[in-house]
Amino acid sequence: MPEAMAGPKMPSGGMKNKGRGAYVDRDKPAQIRFSNISAGKAVAECIRTSLGPKGMDKMMVELSKAQDIEAGDGTTSVVVIAGALLDACAKLLQKGIHPTTISESFQKAVDKGVEVLTGMSQPVLLSDRETLLNSATTSLCSKVVSQYSSLLAPMSVDAVMRVIDPATATGVDLHDIHIVKKLGGTIDDCELVDGLVLTQKVVNSSVSRVEKAKIALIQFCLSPPKTDMDNQIVVSDYAQMDRVLREERAYILNLVKQIKKAGCNVLLIQKSILRDALSDLALHFLNKMKIMVVKEIEREDIEFICKTIGTKPIAHIDQFLPEMMGTAELAEEVSLDGSGKLVKITGCTNPGKTVSIVVRGSNKLVIEEAERSIHDALCVIRCLVKKRALIAGGGAPEIELALRLAEYSRTLPGMEAYCVRAYADALEVVPSTLAENAGLNPISTVTELRNRHAQGEKTAGINVRKGGISNILEELVVQPLLVSVSALTLATETVRSILKIDDVVNTR
Repeated sequence: MPEAMAGPKMPSGGMKNKGRGAYVDRDKPAQIRFSNISAGKAVAECIRTSLGPKGMDKMMVELSKAQDIEAGDGTTSVVVIAGALLDACAKLLQKGIHPTTISESFQKAVDKGVEVLTGMSQPVLLSDRETLLNSATTSLCSKVVSQYSSLLAPMSVDAVMRVIDPATATGVDLHDIHIVKKLGGTIDDCELVDGLVLTQKVVNSSVSRVEKAKIALIQFCLSPPKTDMDNQIVVSDYAQMDRVLREERAYILNLVKQIKKAGCNVLLIQKSILRDALSDLALHFLNKMKIMVVKEIEREDIEFICKTIGTKPIAHIDQFLPEMMGTAELAEEVSLDGSGKLVKITGCTNPGKTVSIVVRGSNKLVIEEAERSIHDALCVIRCLVKKRALIAGGGAPEIELALRLAEYSRTLPGMEAYCVRAYADALEVVPSTLAENAGLNPISTVTELRNRHAQGEKTAGINVRKGGISNILEELVVQPLLVSVSALTLATETVRSILKIDDVVNTR
């Protein structure tokens, strides 16, 4: 009797295993999704504390790299938004909603979101210097060097304006702005130089200043030639040795004479890995002819140098002609108050649209941070050149998006409405985190902010300086539209990609 109550037994063998296998397979995609979501949330949680002016410092990931390439700023926001969206995904998946439905709903939400952001943006003119300064200052506020924003913001704006034509520009090539790092001094000593700055020293210290400079950039060596293969030359007597030295001297003297004949008085020599780029004998002759010499020019700097001073690189002595050289008013070696020297070439006759920024700092960490901050400020101005529109900062766009998307979700049918609503709620993480990092109560701050936006105050945002909510545009806290749009689209794309992963293949 007990056996009868136990119910029918499964046949032994393949059927049982097959059933189990199918069950495990169905479960695995969900496990993979949750493990990926957990990983993404963990990274976002680490980064959350670095959002806003009162935030801690940063830890970058691939997503923020993508944001950095596209917009150059908002790298923390993009990861925080992605983390909140992943959290929303996890809850939706646990409720049994299919990943494809979530993914498609999120795409609808981001399309609507970009529309809302564009609608609340304000057009900006590149001739409006004040607006550009406000944008650069907002970007610098969340950096370690924020107290120097009054110096670095105008420097960044001026640098971008000098390398573009504001009337026709649709983008900025940041390679035209050369950032030179020099240890020593303080950030107050940073400067914008309309010309070329080299960190290499002048080799012949007796010629440290040349007016009406004729500058040549050579890619060949001023030293005795070597055999092509690794051969040894054995000199058996003194007469032969004298002859070798005489030939060497005559060879180098001939090179230097040709350089002088072309009218060159400033010589830049590219770094050589095969042999000495400049021998002592060549330096002696150049010194006698009053030619300033700067050696060890890096290969990657060649293009910028040529563009800045209008010179062409010379690969062989036969091509050393006056038309290959660039001209400048002044080339001089400048001493930096006991912390080294710099070579400055200014007043170029045929200047390209380039500038140099000299970044100073008391230690390597400060210099690296200052360089990163200037890069972000330059990127903000570049964003405004690409898409000439500004938007309020301080969490205002995110709260406005959350409200508008919640309204939009009511017009959608079924599961889509549920997913878009979850997307809208997730965006509140930005104002919530800003409030938290500023020492405010996140719940009451976000509630009040939501209330103000519901009453039609589109530009109401969190004022971190005053510790409350105010019209953030009046506080001049603004950011380019491209930063917000890019952060939203990239975060959503990343989350949709993670939702599509349902298995992991172990590589050996």
